Amino acid sequence: MKTRLLSASLAAFASLAASLAASHAGIVEKAVEYESAGEVCEGWQAFDDAVEGERPGVLICHQWTGLTDYEKRRARMLAEMGYSVFALDIYGKGVRPQPPESGKMAGKFKGDRALYRTRLNDGLAVLKGFAQTDPERLAAIGYCFGGTGVLELARSGADIDGVVSFHGGLSTPTPEDAAAIRCEVVVLHGAVDPYVPADEVAAFHREMLGANVAYTFTAYPDAVHAFTQDFAGDDPSKGAAYNAEADRRSWEAMRAFFARVLR
Repeated sequence: MKTRLLSASLAAFASLAASLAASHAGIVEKAVEYESAGEVCEGWQAFDDAVEGERPGVLICHQWTGLTDYEKRRARMLAEMGYSVFALDIYGKGVRPQPPESGKMAGKFKGDRALYRTRLNDGLAVLKGFAQTDPERLAAIGYCFGGTGVLELARSGADIDGVVSFHGGLSTPTPEDAAAIRCEVVVLHGAVDPYVPADEVAAFHREMLGANVAYTFTAYPDAVHAFTQDFAGDDPSKGAAYNAEADRRSWEAMRAFFARVLR
């Protein structure tokens, strides 16, 4: 009888241990404070603690209102795919402007590309420092203002494998810096985005081709600015609107790109 009771107790303990382990396994998400150019910033980390050891890292650069639940959701989606993820904070802790202030804040960094690149590279350094991140396999994605950002990260000469710009601005005051790009570049663009005019697109192609950068440019029909962001509304006549098909196709393009360059 005692043997049976002991066996039953051990079985119950094993079951409880397994249950507790399962309860702790899964996606870990948390705020991470760090400093960049004298500013306290607060980014967002996400990873799957059921995955053992180092894994490729993906940096996320936010749109013009700063780091929001949108970027955190994308971070979780990437973590579920097995990546170590960090959504950086360009603006600084607690700085989350709404229009029109967000336009002024984004303009501050677009007008000071050196500071912009510092914030981007400092965020990349945080990602590289995580125990979960393989520092030899890194990529970055960005949305709108952040799409411009990851292109600037590439132009800064960052040692990463690839960047993906979702409906980002393409212009730069220093196109000659494309010669410093060390990674593949993917641009996922709304074909009728009024905020990125045709001459800006043409200049970007010249920039990439002139520097012999390996790049892919995809324009989605009927998509305007912010086509991946469901909070942008559904009225393309406003210049920014969600497009479910372009959102789906662009995410799949990113997935395929990462499967190749981060393998």
